[in-house]
Amino acid sequence: MPLKPPHISVRPAQANDLTELVNLLSDSFYPHAGMMLWFLPILRLGVYEDLRYRLRSSLPSDYVCLVAFMLLPSQDKPDLAGTVEIALRSTSPFQLRSLPYPYLSNLAVRLDVRRQGVAQKLLTACERVALDLGFEDLYLHVLEDNHQARQLYAKAGYQMQQEGSFWQCWFWRQPRKLLLHKRLSRFS
Repeated sequence: MPLKPPHISVRPAQANDLTELVNLLSDSFYPHAGMMLWFLPILRLGVYEDLRYRLRSSLPSDYVCLVAFMLLPSQDKPDLAGTVEIALRSTSPFQLRSLPYPYLSNLAVRLDVRRQGVAQKLLTACERVALDLGFEDLYLHVLEDNHQARQLYAKAGYQMQQEGSFWQCWFWRQPRKLLLHKRLSRFS
């Protein structure tokens, strides 16, 4: 008998999600080894305060933090499974009349529930948010060596827009950032 797929629901983050969000983001983006262990509490506090500020002070049309909850068949209460942020950015800080565009960041899925559709649900929800705000394009950055994320975004229809500078990456000894773009359609 095939296993029943988990139920995944997505909604805007709320203040009572903050602690779980901080844990998910710090587990996803910061190493928990070596000297980093000493700085982890400070990093978590910074992430907490930053998220708390954005959730309280942002207009719904400027910033949205989405959270995904997963209910497994063996559970009675859904668990936080993932998150993503969508914010409006301007095309250039140096232009007086730059047009805003929706930009995705901080897509994170809990390690033990990856490859079960959580990231795809979050991306689809971001597309709906962007379309509801009147935008037909979405942008995000991914690191060149993050092959799993690149595969996810390619499968979701994102295409290369721009590659980061080779020299900047060489100087800082980090992988290049790739700017990806997706043209949205109300009918897909």
